[in-house]
Amino acid sequence: MAHPPQEQIHETWLHSDRLVPSRFVRPVVEFTRVEAAGGIVLLVAAVVALVWANSPFYESYFRLFNAHIEFSIGPVHIDESLKHIINDGLMALFFFVVGLEIKRELAVGELNSVKRAAMPAMAALGGMVVPALFFIAIVATGEPDAIDGWGIPMATDIAFSVGVIALLGSRVSVGAKLFLLALAIVDDVGAILVIAVFYTSDLDWGYLALAAGGIVLTYVIRRMGVWHITVYVVIGVATWYFFLESGVHATIAGVILGLLTPATSYYSDEQFRSKAQQVLDRWDVNRASPFARERLDHDALELGRVANASVSPLDRLEHTLHPWSSFVIVPLFALANAGVRFVGQDTGLLEAATSPVSLGVLLGLALGKPIGITLATWIGLRFNMGVLPAGTTMRTVVGLGSLAGIGFTVSLFITELAYRESVFADEAKLGIFLGSAVAGIVGYLILRTMRTPQQTFADAADELAGATEPA
Repeated sequence: MAHPPQEQIHETWLHSDRLVPSRFVRPVVEFTRVEAAGGIVLLVAAVVALVWANSPFYESYFRLFNAHIEFSIGPVHIDESLKHIINDGLMALFFFVVGLEIKRELAVGELNSVKRAAMPAMAALGGMVVPALFFIAIVATGEPDAIDGWGIPMATDIAFSVGVIALLGSRVSVGAKLFLLALAIVDDVGAILVIAVFYTSDLDWGYLALAAGGIVLTYVIRRMGVWHITVYVVIGVATWYFFLESGVHATIAGVILGLLTPATSYYSDEQFRSKAQQVLDRWDVNRASPFARERLDHDALELGRVANASVSPLDRLEHTLHPWSSFVIVPLFALANAGVRFVGQDTGLLEAATSPVSLGVLLGLALGKPIGITLATWIGLRFNMGVLPAGTTMRTVVGLGSLAGIGFTVSLFITELAYRESVFADEAKLGIFLGSAVAGIVGYLILRTMRTPQQTFADAADELAGATEPA
């Protein structure tokens, strides 16, 4: 029996009325495309930072990002370096987008049931614990303060890992790609918890109470059906500031507010159809009116409001903010944080690369990640705690585990929180660069040499909807 072209299957699948394709798969496809392209911009920004920091103009690099910016708005007073404004301010928006994606996964994605969440969750847990143990084992005999960076090799950079997956095309099945995405999302949750619990400074309980009040207020007005984005923006900015002053890292506010964003629309699909049809029927009547232009304009605006209310706030915000996060905020973060100077330093590049901190991060990412993910997945299968997606073998898991060792963005972020000593921070960043490069290359080569059985988009849709059971 002849099969339709893959593109036709893709279109049929994405535009079907089934819950999973319409609510999950299409946003995921768009998400991965933006992440893959954003990974290229991120790489360019990191390279520019390294070249700039080691060029004859290096002083301008450090002078720019260490320059202090001070401003006040009423009782709010900010006096921080440009680098800290990027790390504590703009990155809160990045973590807000992360919170939105976590919410999507929990609502309609790979993590919305115990059965589907079990395997990527176990794999992610193994991919966090084992790299941390690698780091601790290597650094434990060195200086005591160096051990604070144990959380650095735990993170996975979705943009880079998805970018490498995009290079592999159809060699990696749809199920395997979604497995990596779900794993990376759980990994993000783990990294956020680590930041909140272990990399938090002294707490100011007054500001923390105000931050908690902002979160409660957001929840209450959401339950009341308030839909004006401006209201949420004002409360969100205030909550971010309270977190900033409380001692809990301000980016946690972004994650929490992302998780509170409604994943359902004000109008259901049937209500949208009904209300849109009413407007269109009125449109046909108003066309014959002497005041047709004015009335038709009113109908068009009304149809726009109906359409807007028929898309969930989560979808609207993610569609608007995700490109800004991927193409502006994260590359700007890389530009501000990836500039490690090696030229003209007392410590040579080879000496820095073989330091305990650098080796701990490098081996944690390049070895700890794939070992932890593969071992946890094997245990899950051995004890029948979950299933792998169709077209995904244990060899695929090893390759995906290596790609998960690309820990660039969040690893750099944790480095800035873990180390006040610039020597340790620079060594950790070098370990991130080397470990992520090794992990990405190894993962690409493993998956590149595979001949993965092709899984059609229709098969993946059935699997995601629970209609089929993976072999």
